Amino acid sequence: MQKTVEIALDDVSKLAFNILTHAGYGSAHAQSIAQMLYTCQLDDCQSHGLFRLLMCIETIRAGKIDGHIAPSISQAGKAIIKADARGGMSLLAMEQAVPLLVEKTREFGIAAVAVNHCFHFSALWPEVERLSAEGLAAMTMVPSHSWVAPAGGTRGTLGTNPMAFSWPRQGRDPFTFDFATSAFARGEIELYKRAGKPLPDGVAIDKDGNPTNDPDAALAGAMLTFGGYKGSALSVMIELLAGPLIDDMTSLESMEFAQGKSGAPYHGQILLAFDLEQFSGGQLARNEARAERLFADIIDQGARLPSQRRFAARARNLKRGFVEISSGLYDDLCALLP
Repeated sequence: MQKTVEIALDDVSKLAFNILTHAGYGSAHAQSIAQMLYTCQLDDCQSHGLFRLLMCIETIRAGKIDGHIAPSISQAGKAIIKADARGGMSLLAMEQAVPLLVEKTREFGIAAVAVNHCFHFSALWPEVERLSAEGLAAMTMVPSHSWVAPAGGTRGTLGTNPMAFSWPRQGRDPFTFDFATSAFARGEIELYKRAGKPLPDGVAIDKDGNPTNDPDAALAGAMLTFGGYKGSALSVMIELLAGPLIDDMTSLESMEFAQGKSGAPYHGQILLAFDLEQFSGGQLARNEARAERLFADIIDQGARLPSQRRFAARARNLKRGFVEISSGLYDDLCALLP
């Protein structure tokens, strides 16, 4: 059984902030990143929690990112917000753009943020849940590096290409999902490698295009999309909406931009928000009831809604006041401290 270390909730953000600032990130970026890592770790999202500090440090050590650059927020049309990260991490740019997104969504019923020229490493669900907490529905998506083979292919062309969606619910946790269109998240493969565990079937191919359960062979080869051609088509859609549509890179271009250096991928992100009241035609309560009937019928069958386990983990960790990470990861993080 893997050994774990308990970290008090109050210390999670402090640990991340201290590591980030020691590595060269300015306080504004470090705070945004640390808050995202805390949010993910609180929900036991191990692949996108404190583990992601390693990628953040790799990125700045590779000399690719400006840890102090201030984003530029502007409008391109009445309901389109452009958040230029200017070569920084995506999180500060998104954080500064979201208040304007909320304002424009309530004005026009639908609005979007396009984040450009950003390095991206984080989970997506905290950003859409920030909007569902405002009573808005939201979805977001990003490309990554071309680590994923299209259905029937033998080499990486697509990114892991995650997308997230959140729907607000009165007095309840929102309906939220966040998943990669690859069969596995890249971070999950790295965690399997660290744990010395074989991958499940159908996750990856080696450099010769053969199926593999070896994390090292998978990292040297290519990952696979979920659902065959269906997942592959969704992945291509995300490439287009979070790439050419917003004047930013595809996963192939992001991989070329990296020039073989490790660290977070460089690309763009799109975030869309929807005002339920305006779309409902004055029948918000009736349509919220329709949504709740749908959710209730799913649960009545013994099925679960996405993120239920994550919300349960959040409640458990808040009650006990600490989170757990592997002792190996904890040692690696301590080695990054001043």
